[in-house]
Amino acid sequence: MLLKFEDIMFPCLWKKTFNIDCMGCGMQRALVLVFQGEFQAAFRMYPAIYTLILLFIVLLLHLKFQFKHGAKILLVLFILNISIIIISYLIKIT
Repeated sequence: MLLKFEDIMFPCLWKKTFNIDCMGCGMQRALVLVFQGEFQAAFRMYPAIYTLILLFIVLLLHLKFQFKHGAKILLVLFILNISIIIISYLIKIT
């Protein structure tokens, strides 16, 4: 029997407790969609998925190579991600 990504996803405790989506709801499913090649569906599921992937790639590269302006780039990517997450969450709940 093959395990699917959907079989091993963590449940959202916030959603189970309060019955409303959290700001991270959809991120796991979007990541699975990226792995499956469903890029547009992943973006519709969680708009910040690609900027988060970029953030983690830059973070890992900065930790390995210590870029001169790596901290500033990471700060900009962090602010961009937080902005996308908050705006998309507000759109989702309204």
